[in-house]
Amino acid sequence: MQKRKLGKRGLEVSALGLGCMGMSQSYGVPPDKQAMISLIRTAVERGITFFDTAEIYGPHTNEELVGEALAPLRKQVVIATKFGIKYENKQQVQDSRPERIKQSVEGSLKRLRTDVIDLYYQHRVDPTVPIEDVAGTVKDLIAQGKVKHFGMSEAGVKTIRRAHAIQPITAVQSEYSLWWRRPEEELLPTLEELGIGFVPFSPLGKGFLTGTIDEKTTFVSSDFRNIIPRFEPAARKANQAIVDVVRKIAEKKRATPAQIALAWLLVQKPWIAPIPGTTKLARLGENIGAAAVKLTADDLREIASAASQITIQGARYPEALEKRTGL
Repeated sequence: MQKRKLGKRGLEVSALGLGCMGMSQSYGVPPDKQAMISLIRTAVERGITFFDTAEIYGPHTNEELVGEALAPLRKQVVIATKFGIKYENKQQVQDSRPERIKQSVEGSLKRLRTDVIDLYYQHRVDPTVPIEDVAGTVKDLIAQGKVKHFGMSEAGVKTIRRAHAIQPITAVQSEYSLWWRRPEEELLPTLEELGIGFVPFSPLGKGFLTGTIDEKTTFVSSDFRNIIPRFEPAARKANQAIVDVVRKIAEKKRATPAQIALAWLLVQKPWIAPIPGTTKLARLGENIGAAAVKLTADDLREIASAASQITIQGARYPEALEKRTGL
Protein backbone atom coordinates (compact mmCIF):
# COMPACT_ATOMS: atom_id res chain seq x y z
CA MET A 1 0.00 0.00 0.00
CA GLN A 2 1.38 3.37 -1.01
CA LYS A 3 1.64 6.15 1.55
CA ARG A 4 0.40 9.71 1.21
CA LYS A 5 1.02 12.92 3.13
CA LEU A 6 -2.11 14.66 4.37
CA GLY A 7 -1.33 18.29 3.70
CA LYS A 8 1.90 19.93 4.74
CA ARG A 9 2.02 19.12 8.43
CA GLY A 10 3.99 15.89 8.07
CA LEU A 11 1.19 13.37 8.69
CA GLU A 12 1.78 10.28 6.53
CA VAL A 13 -0.96 7.69 6.10
CA SER A 14 -1.79 4.78 3.82
CA ALA A 15 -3.41 5.90 0.55
CA LEU A 16 -6.60 4.19 1.72
CA GLY A 17 -7.70 4.23 5.34
CA LEU A 18 -10.43 2.29 7.12
CA GLY A 19 -13.59 3.92 8.41
CA CYS A 20 -14.68 2.02 11.51
CA MET A 21 -18.12 3.54 12.26
CA GLY A 22 -20.11 0.75 10.63
CA MET A 23 -18.52 -1.81 12.94
CA SER A 24 -20.61 -0.35 15.78
CA GLN A 25 -23.65 1.42 14.30
CA SER A 26 -25.71 2.72 11.37
CA TYR A 27 -25.78 -0.33 9.07
CA GLY A 28 -27.99 -2.71 11.00
CA VAL A 29 -26.98 -5.01 13.85
CA PRO A 30 -23.25 -4.53 14.57
CA PRO A 31 -21.09 -7.58 13.80
CA ASP A 32 -19.25 -9.67 16.37
CA LYS A 33 -16.63 -7.62 18.23
CA GLN A 34 -13.86 -10.20 17.94
CA ALA A 35 -14.46 -10.50 14.21
CA MET A 36 -14.04 -6.73 13.87
CA ILE A 37 -10.85 -6.77 15.93
CA SER A 38 -9.54 -9.43 13.58
CA LEU A 39 -10.57 -7.40 10.53
CA ILE A 40 -8.80 -4.27 11.80
CA ARG A 41 -5.62 -6.22 12.48
CA THR A 42 -5.83 -7.83 9.04
CA ALA A 43 -6.10 -4.34 7.56
CA VAL A 44 -2.79 -3.43 9.22
CA GLU A 45 -1.20 -6.61 7.86
CA ARG A 46 -2.41 -5.59 4.37
CA GLY A 47 -0.81 -2.14 4.63
CA ILE A 48 -3.56 0.10 5.99
CA THR A 49 -2.19 2.47 8.63
CA PHE A 50 -5.03 5.01 8.92
CA PHE A 51 -8.08 4.30 11.10
CA ASP A 52 -11.09 6.56 11.65
CA THR A 53 -13.46 6.54 14.61
CA ALA A 54 -15.32 9.08 16.80
CA GLU A 55 -16.36 9.64 20.38
CA ILE A 56 -20.01 9.43 19.37
CA TYR A 57 -19.88 6.18 17.40
CA GLY A 58 -21.61 3.52 19.37
CA PRO A 59 -21.54 5.76 21.43
CA HIS A 60 -18.02 5.13 22.74
CA THR A 61 -18.04 1.44 21.88
CA ASN A 62 -16.31 2.08 18.55
CA GLU A 63 -13.35 3.83 20.16
CA GLU A 64 -13.05 0.94 22.59
CA LEU A 65 -13.11 -1.55 19.71
CA VAL A 66 -10.48 0.36 17.73
CA GLY A 67 -8.35 0.84 20.83
CA GLU A 68 -8.37 -2.84 21.70
CA ALA A 69 -7.65 -3.88 18.10
CA LEU A 70 -4.75 -1.50 17.61
CA ALA A 71 -3.14 -1.52 21.05
CA PRO A 72 -0.51 -4.15 20.07
CA LEU A 73 0.15 -2.28 16.81
CA ARG A 74 -0.03 1.29 18.06
CA LYS A 75 3.36 2.45 16.74
CA GLN A 76 2.47 1.31 13.20
CA VAL A 77 -0.78 3.22 12.81
CA VAL A 78 -2.45 6.63 12.70
CA ILE A 79 -5.66 6.92 14.72
CA ALA A 80 -8.17 9.67 13.98
CA THR A 81 -11.11 10.38 16.25
CA LYS A 82 -13.60 13.21 16.68
CA PHE A 83 -15.13 15.45 19.35
CA GLY A 84 -18.04 17.87 19.37
CA ILE A 85 -21.19 15.73 19.41
CA LYS A 86 -22.75 14.14 22.49
CA TYR A 87 -25.99 12.39 23.40
CA GLU A 88 -28.67 14.13 25.48
CA ASN A 89 -31.98 12.32 25.99
CA LYS A 90 -30.99 9.91 23.20
CA GLN A 91 -30.56 12.82 20.78
CA GLN A 92 -27.28 13.96 19.24
CA VAL A 93 -26.33 17.47 20.36
CA GLN A 94 -23.38 19.56 19.21
CA ASP A 95 -21.08 20.75 21.98
CA SER A 96 -17.61 22.10 21.24
CA ARG A 97 -17.20 24.25 24.34
CA PRO A 98 -13.54 24.23 25.46
CA GLU A 99 -14.39 22.47 28.72
CA ARG A 100 -16.26 19.78 26.82
CA ILE A 101 -13.35 19.25 24.40
CA LYS A 102 -11.01 18.78 27.35
CA GLN A 103 -13.36 16.16 28.80
CA SER A 104 -13.72 14.46 25.44
CA VAL A 105 -10.02 14.06 24.79
CA GLU A 106 -9.46 12.34 28.14
CA GLY A 107 -12.28 9.88 27.45
CA SER A 108 -11.03 9.16 23.94
CA LEU A 109 -7.43 8.63 25.08
CA LYS A 110 -8.63 6.11 27.66
CA ARG A 111 -10.93 4.22 25.29
CA LEU A 112 -8.33 4.17 22.52
CA ARG A 113 -5.69 2.87 24.95
CA THR A 114 -3.19 5.49 23.85
CA ASP A 115 -1.40 8.51 25.25
CA VAL A 116 -1.80 10.63 22.11
CA ILE A 117 -4.42 11.05 19.37
CA ASP A 118 -2.81 11.40 15.95
CA LEU A 119 -5.61 13.39 14.30
CA TYR A 120 -8.38 15.05 16.31
CA TYR A 121 -11.33 16.33 14.29
CA GLN A 122 -14.12 18.63 15.30
CA HIS A 123 -16.99 16.34 14.22
CA ARG A 124 -19.32 19.17 13.16
CA VAL A 125 -18.97 22.93 13.47
CA ASP A 126 -20.79 24.16 16.60
CA PRO A 127 -22.55 27.42 15.72
CA THR A 128 -22.71 28.43 19.40
CA VAL A 129 -18.93 28.33 19.99
CA PRO A 130 -16.49 30.61 18.11
CA ILE A 131 -14.24 28.43 15.97
CA GLU A 132 -11.26 30.38 17.31
CA ASP A 133 -12.04 28.99 20.78
CA VAL A 134 -12.20 25.45 19.41
CA ALA A 135 -8.94 25.78 17.48
CA GLY A 136 -7.26 27.40 20.49
CA THR A 137 -8.33 24.53 22.74
CA VAL A 138 -6.94 21.94 20.33
CA LYS A 139 -3.75 24.02 20.07
CA ASP A 140 -3.40 23.69 23.85
CA LEU A 141 -3.96 19.92 23.63
CA ILE A 142 -1.21 19.70 20.99
CA ALA A 143 1.13 21.69 23.26
CA GLN A 144 0.31 19.26 26.09
CA GLY A 145 1.21 16.27 23.89
CA LYS A 146 -2.30 14.78 23.96
CA VAL A 147 -3.00 15.46 20.27
CA LYS A 148 -0.66 15.59 17.26
CA HIS A 149 -2.84 17.09 14.51
CA PHE A 150 -6.02 19.17 14.25
CA GLY A 151 -8.80 18.30 11.81
CA MET A 152 -12.30 19.44 10.92
CA SER A 153 -15.26 17.51 9.50
CA GLU A 154 -17.89 18.88 7.10
CA ALA A 155 -16.78 22.47 7.66
CA GLY A 156 -17.25 25.35 5.25
CA VAL A 157 -14.28 27.19 3.79
CA LYS A 158 -14.72 30.43 5.77
CA THR A 159 -14.73 28.50 9.03
CA ILE A 160 -11.73 26.46 7.92
CA ARG A 161 -9.77 29.65 7.20
CA ARG A 162 -10.60 31.13 10.62
CA ALA A 163 -9.62 27.94 12.45
CA HIS A 164 -6.45 27.47 10.38
CA ALA A 165 -5.27 30.97 11.39
CA ILE A 166 -5.29 29.91 15.07
CA GLN A 167 -4.06 26.31 14.79
CA PRO A 168 -2.97 24.99 11.38
CA ILE A 169 -5.32 22.26 10.19
CA THR A 170 -3.76 19.03 8.94
CA ALA A 171 -6.85 17.44 7.35
CA VAL A 172 -10.49 18.11 6.59
CA GLN A 173 -12.95 15.25 6.34
CA SER A 174 -16.12 15.47 4.26
CA GLU A 175 -18.22 13.26 2.06
CA TYR A 176 -16.84 13.00 -1.48
CA SER A 177 -17.45 10.49 -4.22
CA LEU A 178 -18.71 10.24 -7.78
CA TRP A 179 -22.22 10.81 -6.46
CA TRP A 180 -21.40 13.72 -4.11
CA ARG A 181 -19.00 16.15 -5.75
CA ARG A 182 -19.81 19.40 -3.94
CA PRO A 183 -16.29 19.59 -2.41
CA GLU A 184 -14.90 20.30 -5.88
CA GLU A 185 -16.59 23.71 -5.95
CA GLU A 186 -14.88 25.52 -3.03
CA LEU A 187 -13.44 23.05 -0.58
CA LEU A 188 -10.74 21.33 -2.63
CA PRO A 189 -9.29 24.59 -4.02
CA THR A 190 -9.18 26.06 -0.51
CA LEU A 191 -7.46 23.00 0.94
CA GLU A 192 -4.90 23.05 -1.86
CA GLU A 193 -4.19 26.73 -1.23
CA LEU A 194 -3.76 26.21 2.53
CA GLY A 195 -1.83 22.94 2.32
CA ILE A 196 -4.49 20.87 4.09
CA GLY A 197 -5.14 17.19 3.36
CA PHE A 198 -8.55 15.78 2.49
CA VAL A 199 -10.16 12.62 3.85
CA PRO A 200 -13.31 11.61 1.94
CA PHE A 201 -15.80 9.58 3.95
CA SER A 202 -18.53 7.54 2.25
CA PRO A 203 -16.27 7.28 -0.82
CA LEU A 204 -18.48 4.45 -2.08
CA GLY A 205 -21.71 6.37 -1.58
CA LYS A 206 -22.69 4.40 1.53
CA GLY A 207 -22.38 1.24 -0.51
CA PHE A 208 -24.27 2.41 -3.59
CA LEU A 209 -21.23 2.69 -5.86
CA THR A 210 -20.32 -0.94 -5.25
CA GLY A 211 -23.08 -1.86 -7.72
CA THR A 212 -24.75 -4.21 -5.24
CA ILE A 213 -27.75 -1.97 -4.41
CA ASP A 214 -30.74 -1.24 -6.63
CA GLU A 215 -34.32 -0.01 -6.16
CA LYS A 216 -35.42 -3.46 -4.96
CA THR A 217 -32.81 -3.74 -2.21
CA THR A 218 -34.24 -3.74 1.31
CA PHE A 219 -32.38 -2.62 4.43
CA VAL A 220 -32.96 -3.83 7.99
CA SER A 221 -34.96 -1.41 10.12
CA SER A 222 -31.92 -0.13 12.03
CA ASP A 223 -30.01 0.76 8.84
CA PHE A 224 -29.83 4.55 8.60
CA ARG A 225 -30.05 4.46 4.80
CA ASN A 226 -33.80 3.97 5.31
CA ILE A 227 -34.11 7.69 6.19
CA ILE A 228 -31.79 9.07 3.50
CA PRO A 229 -33.68 10.64 0.55
CA ARG A 230 -30.98 9.48 -1.89
CA PHE A 231 -31.80 5.88 -0.94
CA GLU A 232 -35.52 6.09 -1.61
CA PRO A 233 -36.39 3.45 -4.26
CA ALA A 234 -37.16 5.98 -7.01
CA ALA A 235 -33.88 7.79 -6.39
CA ARG A 236 -31.95 4.53 -6.35
CA LYS A 237 -33.46 3.58 -9.68
CA ALA A 238 -32.51 6.94 -11.22
CA ASN A 239 -29.04 6.90 -9.67
CA GLN A 240 -28.16 3.55 -11.24
CA ALA A 241 -26.90 5.66 -14.13
CA ILE A 242 -23.73 6.61 -12.23
CA VAL A 243 -23.16 2.97 -11.27
CA ASP A 244 -23.44 2.02 -14.93
CA VAL A 245 -20.65 4.47 -15.75
CA VAL A 246 -18.39 2.97 -13.09
CA ARG A 247 -19.30 -0.60 -14.09
CA LYS A 248 -18.39 0.04 -17.73
CA ILE A 249 -14.87 1.18 -16.77
CA ALA A 250 -14.59 -1.69 -14.28
CA GLU A 251 -15.26 -4.27 -16.97
CA LYS A 252 -12.57 -2.74 -19.16
CA LYS A 253 -10.05 -2.71 -16.29
CA ARG A 254 -11.00 -6.14 -14.94
CA ALA A 255 -11.80 -4.46 -11.65
CA THR A 256 -14.96 -4.01 -9.58
CA PRO A 257 -17.17 -0.90 -9.55
CA ALA A 258 -16.00 -0.17 -5.98
CA GLN A 259 -12.37 -0.29 -7.05
CA ILE A 260 -13.01 2.15 -9.90
CA ALA A 261 -14.88 4.55 -7.59
CA LEU A 262 -11.97 4.53 -5.12
CA ALA A 263 -9.31 4.73 -7.82
CA TRP A 264 -11.12 7.77 -9.24
CA LEU A 265 -10.86 9.50 -5.85
CA LEU A 266 -7.20 8.64 -5.43
CA VAL A 267 -6.29 10.20 -8.75
CA GLN A 268 -8.01 13.51 -8.02
CA LYS A 269 -5.26 14.85 -5.72
CA PRO A 270 -2.12 13.31 -4.17
CA TRP A 271 -3.18 14.60 -0.73
CA ILE A 272 -6.52 12.75 -0.68
CA ALA A 273 -6.86 9.61 1.48
CA PRO A 274 -10.36 8.04 1.37
CA ILE A 275 -11.63 5.97 4.30
CA PRO A 276 -14.06 3.34 2.97
CA GLY A 277 -15.69 1.39 5.77
CA THR A 278 -16.47 -2.29 5.76
CA THR A 279 -17.22 -5.15 8.12
CA LYS A 280 -16.33 -7.89 5.63
CA LEU A 281 -12.88 -9.30 4.91
CA ALA A 282 -13.69 -9.79 1.22
CA ARG A 283 -14.69 -6.14 0.87
CA LEU A 284 -11.54 -5.07 2.72
CA GLY A 285 -9.44 -6.95 0.18
CA GLU A 286 -11.46 -5.51 -2.69
CA ASN A 287 -11.01 -1.94 -1.41
CA ILE A 288 -7.28 -2.40 -0.89
CA GLY A 289 -7.05 -3.63 -4.47
CA ALA A 290 -8.31 -0.23 -5.66
CA ALA A 291 -4.93 1.31 -4.82
CA ALA A 292 -3.37 -0.75 -7.63
CA VAL A 293 -5.92 0.26 -10.29
CA LYS A 294 -4.49 2.79 -12.74
CA LEU A 295 -6.97 5.03 -14.50
CA THR A 296 -5.69 6.58 -17.73
CA ALA A 297 -6.44 10.07 -18.98
CA ASP A 298 -8.89 8.47 -21.43
CA ASP A 299 -10.62 6.61 -18.59
CA LEU A 300 -10.98 9.84 -16.62
CA ARG A 301 -12.33 11.71 -19.64
CA GLU A 302 -14.86 8.95 -20.22
CA ILE A 303 -16.00 9.08 -16.60
CA ALA A 304 -16.16 12.89 -16.62
CA SER A 305 -18.11 13.01 -19.87
CA ALA A 306 -20.65 10.40 -18.76
CA ALA A 307 -21.01 11.80 -15.25
CA SER A 308 -21.66 15.30 -16.60
CA GLN A 309 -24.84 13.97 -18.24
CA ILE A 310 -26.19 12.61 -14.95
CA THR A 311 -28.02 14.49 -12.21
CA ILE A 312 -27.95 12.51 -8.98
CA GLN A 313 -31.40 12.31 -7.40
CA GLY A 314 -32.20 12.79 -3.71
CA ALA A 315 -30.58 14.68 -0.84
CA ARG A 316 -27.66 12.99 0.89
CA TYR A 317 -29.15 13.60 4.37
CA PRO A 318 -32.60 14.27 5.82
CA GLU A 319 -33.09 18.03 6.10
CA ALA A 320 -32.46 18.21 9.86
CA LEU A 321 -29.06 16.51 9.52
CA GLU A 322 -28.07 18.49 6.41
CA LYS A 323 -28.41 21.69 8.41
CA ARG A 324 -25.60 20.52 10.70
CA THR A 325 -23.04 20.57 7.92
CA GLY A 326 -21.07 23.60 6.86
CA LEU A 327 -21.15 22.79 3.16
